[in-house]
Amino acid sequence: MYLLAFETATEACSVAVFANGEVRERFELAPRRHAELALPWAEALLAEAGIARSRLDAIAVGRGPGAFTGVRLGIALAQGVALALDVPVVAVSTLATLAAPVLRDTPQARVLAAIDARMGEVYAAAFAAGEHGPALLDAERVCAPDQVDIADAAGWVGVGTGFDAVDGALAQRLAGRLQRVDATALPHAADTARLAVLLHAAGAAVAPERVEPAYLRNNVALTLAEQAARRG
Repeated sequence: MYLLAFETATEACSVAVFANGEVRERFELAPRRHAELALPWAEALLAEAGIARSRLDAIAVGRGPGAFTGVRLGIALAQGVALALDVPVVAVSTLATLAAPVLRDTPQARVLAAIDARMGEVYAAAFAAGEHGPALLDAERVCAPDQVDIADAAGWVGVGTGFDAVDGALAQRLAGRLQRVDATALPHAADTARLAVLLHAAGAAVAPERVEPAYLRNNVALTLAEQAARRG
């Protein structure tokens, strides 16, 4: 299978190509440069892999949650390329992408993935290993760190920038129940691509126009007054 993946939902920009089990990726911390980098990286990776765009079977994209502009850009890129090539899109949870490397290395673990959502909140969800990649143990949500909880069980791992948000409130609150925390972890398109291959095999690919972003916030464009009120 040949697949191109975009992950632009956080401050990290990454693009990956999956070619029959081999994955190539470009990744960079590049706030506000995602639109500049993503498509040239895609072309370069396809050239490196010796794959013509016409051979791609699907496009994968991190559907969020994450930064509104980043999620919107990723969806737009995936839809545009998929429509041009007449191939489907596989939308992958950005939180699941964060959890994937931990579960690949430690399948028995449970993972709490959290991304800094700004304004005193985090995007969070818990995962365990599943047949088609990380399996949700609860709903993805956006909330204050003190509203995030996990089951009383051994083997929990925390990943993502949400553990540094609000002065590390989430990491402090759950310190006694987390085996380890990586608050620097960011989603990689290589993991998005690997998960997309599993999801594609499970029938999760959709027409480009049917791809839905996961913003989680009902109001993704808060006014300055609302932002100030949330900061207290």
